[in-house]
Amino acid sequence: MDAPTKLKPGDRVAVVSPSWAGPGVYPATHERALRRIRDELGLEPVEFPTTRTPGAPAADRAADLMAAFADPTIRAVFAAIGGADQITVLPHLDPAPFQADPKPYFGYSDNTNLLNWLWSHGVAGYHGGSTMVHLTRRLDPAHLTSLRAALFETVDLPITPLPEFSEEESDWADPASLDTPLAAVPSPGWSWHRPDTVVTAPTWGGNLEILHWNLAAGRWILPNERYAGSILLLETSEEMPPAEEVFRMLRNAGERGLLEQFPAVLVATAKAALFGEPASAEERAEYRDDQRAAVLKAMAAYNPAAMVVFGIDFGHTTPQWILPYGGRMTIDGPNRTITAHF
Repeated sequence: MDAPTKLKPGDRVAVVSPSWAGPGVYPATHERALRRIRDELGLEPVEFPTTRTPGAPAADRAADLMAAFADPTIRAVFAAIGGADQITVLPHLDPAPFQADPKPYFGYSDNTNLLNWLWSHGVAGYHGGSTMVHLTRRLDPAHLTSLRAALFETVDLPITPLPEFSEEESDWADPASLDTPLAAVPSPGWSWHRPDTVVTAPTWGGNLEILHWNLAAGRWILPNERYAGSILLLETSEEMPPAEEVFRMLRNAGERGLLEQFPAVLVATAKAALFGEPASAEERAEYRDDQRAAVLKAMAAYNPAAMVVFGIDFGHTTPQWILPYGGRMTIDGPNRTITAHF
């Protein structure tokens, strides 16, 4: 599939809530994100009827998405936040406006539903970028660099290990807290498994729990061969599925014959602490170690030749690299490098 079209300064971009309408619950936080879109990116944000409407029917949220893609003056679409029921929006979508003007869509977590749906209709997007999460605090250099590349540039961008990361969160009920830096700790670094090949391919995947929902629904996953040769992106959410559940979800994908399609897998640094529920550094490291073991156990059973890289900064931790979804990446095992082709 073709890479999404690029924008120019002054373009209009949609800010939508296909899952949870966080902008309606925390309007001050949302307004900060809109200002960042204007001031830092030079773009003009456009809201739609359900952007600030908690509990909006799935059909109405779908109508906003179709309206955003059908409007020729809208050149990109940002998800404000994730949620837990975007899968109910998918049956209401008509592929026509998305395929007629395949503009870039930014989201992760529950937005894996829409990214996967777009991918299945030949429309590439970007995994990452939630306006309420990433555009309300000080803009992280890695996030801003990859966001600008996705929006404005045609470039081969190195995705590099970052020295520090955070899995803490701010209190959106107190907008002033957004000006306080999140506590960061040294990054565990990347961990390579079978780094003996070079893979350049389009990406697919996203949040593991949401992919499992799509598999369970049985209507949003294509025949296995459609994914053959792709790079699999995997990240888990703030719900922190136990390692055994991570293995079982991957095992189910393996039994379907899906895991064997991917010559390379990128696994994000797993979020290992919940807001308001502190965990020790040892507990967090143990959670990530157990998850890595669960992934390797599943890959050993269903695709032992695959190259797997752990600890990439995408998904639910901060900083967050934005990665192509349906666009190409290169995983160079011998040289231990990862490149996103924007």
